[in-house]
Amino acid sequence: MTDDMPRRRPPHLQKETTRHGSTVWYVRRGTGPRIRLRDPYGTKAFWQAYEDALKGRAPNSATTKGVAAGTVAWVVDAYTKSREWSEDLSAATRAQRHGLLKAMIDVAGHERLDAINRRSIQEGMDRRKAKPHGANNWLKTMRGLFGWAVDREFIGADPTRGVKLMAGANDRNGFHTWSEEEVAKFERRWDLGTRERLALDILLYTGLRRGDAARLGRQHVRDGKIRIVTEKTQQEVTIRILLPLAKSIAAAPIGDLSFITGERGRPMTKESFGNWFRDACVSAKVPGRAHGLRKAGARRAAENGATEAELNAWFGWADGSRESATYVRGANRAKIAENLANRMAERDAIPAPADPVRGRARKNQRLQMVGKRMAPRAGLEPATRRLTVACSTN
Repeated sequence: MTDDMPRRRPPHLQKETTRHGSTVWYVRRGTGPRIRLRDPYGTKAFWQAYEDALKGRAPNSATTKGVAAGTVAWVVDAYTKSREWSEDLSAATRAQRHGLLKAMIDVAGHERLDAINRRSIQEGMDRRKAKPHGANNWLKTMRGLFGWAVDREFIGADPTRGVKLMAGANDRNGFHTWSEEEVAKFERRWDLGTRERLALDILLYTGLRRGDAARLGRQHVRDGKIRIVTEKTQQEVTIRILLPLAKSIAAAPIGDLSFITGERGRPMTKESFGNWFRDACVSAKVPGRAHGLRKAGARRAAENGATEAELNAWFGWADGSRESATYVRGANRAKIAENLANRMAERDAIPAPADPVRGRARKNQRLQMVGKRMAPRAGLEPATRRLTVACSTN
């Protein structure tokens, strides 16, 4: 086949012009998926890719080990070799999603990509409903994969569109949020000046994830503030060093490159740090882990009046984050319930009538008190301390 355009177009070869004016070429047999040919038209590589596509192999299939074109396994292979995968996602996110995509290939790698629809994705979420946090991670992974496939025009529509994340996953994600009693118990086991206590204080008073906490060091501190770009979101956070953390850093043995070090004084990887801190928790007889302290710090901040914007800035969450909204909402609900309980307790402190015959009047009085919380101020009857019968103003 020559490099010049043949007068009669080869079978199953389609030509299109994008909205940007670029010419793109596809191979499509019948109603099967379109396979884009990315090499310059007319080159040897172009015609080799064309022949591969006709045989149901992905272009340059030597790198995909004969995986059939248009299948889930084929698209996953292409996605994990893309610029978007290597540059737009952090190493931690890639590691997490790689495991989910591998599991997907094991189950449905042979399936045609265009056979997966919204119902398939929703059923996948339903199967994972017992673990909402894991279900949401799976959906985010699918969104990344299918969104990329749509952009590359491997499929026409994203089957994840309209499928919602599970609500409340932040409260039921398997990471236990430390209680104040558990924090105190850990502190009793690991005194100020120990590496274990320093780890707890860094996690609790900075809100950093374990990977960022493990690499935090002198180089990140200036003028009493921590400035560090988080590994997961690549956002720079600025955190003031609070007094308890300052005392802990001053008292504990610290390394040159990181505050927290291993037995030999060297920085730890986030995996080794997580395992080491887990052992410290077991020794202290507390159920918490490193990530649970980040959650405890967020809860503390929200209970002390932090706004969503303030939480986002401190913990490195994106604006409009579901995480910060969850903590603020939980703190507000707790405050509202406490305020209501206090007011109800004050009303219950009103002396009961001495005459048991007047029991019905006492019941009416209590109902009136509850009603006062439900109705607007105008038109309410006045409070009637020590009276068994309320006086009407009507």
